Amino acid sequence: MKRYILFDHDGVLVDTEFWYYKAGERALADIGLTLDEDQYLRDMNQGLGTWAQARAAGIDEQAISRQREVRNDYYQEYLRTEAIEIEGVVEALAELSKYVRMAIVTTAKRVDFEIIHERRQIRQFMDFVLVREDYRHAKPHPEPYLTGLRRFGATKEETLIVEDSSRGLNSAAAAGIDCAIVYNDFTRTHDFSQARYRIKTLIELKDIIFNLA
Repeated sequence: MKRYILFDHDGVLVDTEFWYYKAGERALADIGLTLDEDQYLRDMNQGLGTWAQARAAGIDEQAISRQREVRNDYYQEYLRTEAIEIEGVVEALAELSKYVRMAIVTTAKRVDFEIIHERRQIRQFMDFVLVREDYRHAKPHPEPYLTGLRRFGATKEETLIVEDSSRGLNSAAAAGIDCAIVYNDFTRTHDFSQARYRIKTLIELKDIIFNLA
């Protein structure tokens, strides 16, 4: 039986990944560039993102820094105005909390995380949250999940990671921890061959933690 679950956040507990992409697309459009979605997803797999395409187009670092702040503002606007709930998440967490201890390990910045959870019920089920400022190396490096493991005082064998992207899956695999991939339409084309489990909704984790999957 699994006793601990480390959840990724964006795309797993809230539907934000598309809006992060749209914020970057909008910020690049402001300076006359088109953000290619397919290339963006490929770059994400390598721990890159919006600015890889900007650099490839010859945009200098000063302009990138300026547009990064613009992107952040656009993203926070979307977080406050768009519907980012994933149906069934709160109910699934309430059920899972009867059997396991849970935490969030996210690459989201603290300010964005706080905006998302101003009026949501997800945090009440978590022992702790690790945001981007809480560790040095981002996913796909194993440090974020190994940090979560140490925080719990848990073994790898009794822990399960829940992800929706190949970048997060690679982080879990590098940490040596079983990973369940939950379906997300935005990352559906990623390579999930290293995943131990594939699920459509979080309530399916109940079978996994009791070794029924």
